[in-house]
Amino acid sequence: MDFVAIDFETANTNRSSACSIGLVVVRNGKVAEEYYQLIKPNEMYFDPICVRIHGITSEDVKDAPTFHDVWKDISHLLEGKLVIAHNASFDMSVLRHSLDEYQLDYPSFSYNCTVNVSKKTWLGLHSYSLNVVADHLQIEFKHHHALEDAQVAAQVYLQACKHNNVSKHEDLIEKLEIGQGTVYPNGYTPARANKKRSKKKSSAVKVK
Repeated sequence: MDFVAIDFETANTNRSSACSIGLVVVRNGKVAEEYYQLIKPNEMYFDPICVRIHGITSEDVKDAPTFHDVWKDISHLLEGKLVIAHNASFDMSVLRHSLDEYQLDYPSFSYNCTVNVSKKTWLGLHSYSLNVVADHLQIEFKHHHALEDAQVAAQVYLQACKHNNVSKHEDLIEKLEIGQGTVYPNGYTPARANKKRSKKKSSAVKVK
């Protein structure tokens, strides 16, 4: 089981305002590499609500690299890989908007959402936010720290595979009947909680 778990925190509601990123590279079901970096967004407005959530301020990132520089370090970790995120629609949106901000080419990879995986694996939880799922699995962590969130997302995915008695990603999405997302040059397709049953191919969302 190989994949990369990713998590972003943002300075404000603008999806291109990434202020930190965490990555966890899993190879053969084991954590092989981790990456954490504060990011200096182009727009240095830090919404007080966001600051209360993750604790990162403009002062913390004033000497941090921009996303453009961070991308040079991490793009090879995502290209061609399976990428996992909790509430993946948010993290994929931050990634795409950040790439757009610097006019960088999109990578090509497939991705899946551990919210969708958790809903189909552990039925009946009162919420499927990362902290609730982690508590159910008895995982302690600092919520809204990008690396720790990515670490937990990775563990959630691995435990879901174990719970469903599968060892391959393809077997997991087939058993849970969830739809995998993709990112590719100039576009993306969203991850879905339920696999489309239509014989027609799902339409991709084109990005201008």
